[in-house]
Amino acid sequence: GLTDSFAIAVSFALQYGVPLDFLVNKFAHMRFEPQGFTRNPEIPIAKSIVDYIFRWLGSRFLSEEKQAEIGIIRRDPEEAEPTTPVLEGPANAAQVVMPLGLEPASPTSTFQNQADAPSCSECGSLMVRSGSCYKCHNCGATSGCS
Repeated sequence: GLTDSFAIAVSFALQYGVPLDFLVNKFAHMRFEPQGFTRNPEIPIAKSIVDYIFRWLGSRFLSEEKQAEIGIIRRDPEEAEPTTPVLEGPANAAQVVMPLGLEPASPTSTFQNQADAPSCSECGSLMVRSGSCYKCHNCGATSGCS
């Protein structure tokens, strides 16, 4: 029904010259039910079926520059640089000297460690641990703690 009609409309749009990056920019990250986890390691969480489809199309058919511009770029784990340098040297922590110029771990690496966080009951975003509770950075809701 509706999904088939939408697919036909997208197909016609592509056939008549609407750029894929325009469609991906418009439809990626749309949030509505059903949403949740996927079996695709490149897109582990989809905010909707439309979000999943257009992020998948963008990751397959757009250049890395366009993907970064739209916000769907991904890095393969083997290509990613380590966030914490490996230090070799004395076992005594007092003797370890960190080289200058190191940056702290990125917010995304901290966020990935909280992949088991629940979804927000208000807006559906993934919540982030705040003390012993969870907080939604999208709408400000908490998981029952004050």
